[in-house]
Amino acid sequence: MSLQPEPAPVPGLEPDGAGSAAMPTGGPRAVPGWRRLVRRFVRHRLAAVGAVVVVMLAVAAILAPVLAPYDPEEPDYGAVLQPPSAGHPLGTDELGRDILSRLIYGARVSLLAGLISVGLALAIGLPIGLVAGYFRGFWDEWVIMRLTDALMAFPSLVLALAIAAVLGPSFGNAMIAIGISLAPTFIRLVRGQVLAVRELEYVEAGRAAGAGHLWQIGRHILPNILSPVLVQATLSLAAAVISEASLSYLGLGTQPPNPSWGYDLRTAQGYLSVAPWMAYWPGLAIFVTVLAFNLLGDGLRDLLDPRLRS
Repeated sequence: MSLQPEPAPVPGLEPDGAGSAAMPTGGPRAVPGWRRLVRRFVRHRLAAVGAVVVVMLAVAAILAPVLAPYDPEEPDYGAVLQPPSAGHPLGTDELGRDILSRLIYGARVSLLAGLISVGLALAIGLPIGLVAGYFRGFWDEWVIMRLTDALMAFPSLVLALAIAAVLGPSFGNAMIAIGISLAPTFIRLVRGQVLAVRELEYVEAGRAAGAGHLWQIGRHILPNILSPVLVQATLSLAAAVISEASLSYLGLGTQPPNPSWGYDLRTAQGYLSVAPWMAYWPGLAIFVTVLAFNLLGDGLRDLLDPRLRS
């Protein structure tokens, strides 16, 4: 009879009915993938700050009628060009309108402008880029890409100015102009991503198995190119905010008396020596909004980069 001692049981393992070790009963559990992504995003402090600022702007835009202390369009000729005070925390403009109220309602205009124009750019660029990259051929090389190159030869703001000048000054026309000026960026981005994905093994396997074009695009290609498109859309929101403010500043965007950060800056330039606060706050609002979207876009790019996933 053997006198060797029996091996000590391993913590977390219990013998099953046959005397063999069963699966672990304790120990750390696997963390779901989305939780790891959220933790990584929160650790990216600048991206988290950008996300918080964007959420605050969205809340202010949605709750503008509740948060704004005054009607942003109603003049008060008894309070013209008042400096910041208890009654008007950010001062008043040349018509006595409360700058804080116009700033809050201006957030609604800027965010709406960004969402509409970027949505229009995606609606144009995503399907054209998918078709061009997947089917290739004459229409891709000599029609779509040549037109895209011609549009990208102009800076997006210059192109938006030209289109808005042709369409006429209004908020809706400014959104169309900004959306068209941003569309070439999405066309080229989506086309490049499709060209890379369409040569991968699983796409080739689907093609060999007889999968149709729509199935290949919708099932295999589109889901795998959405990450860079989402990052570009976030960064384009910042460009759209600047473009809307620029068009409004030049009189081609939001028309008075509707509140707009860009148009308020245009008005403030005539009162810089007597009421500089009129220019401080809309300029600061544009700066903070654009910075927040850029920080959020950089954070999403790091978060969705497959080389950094763990």
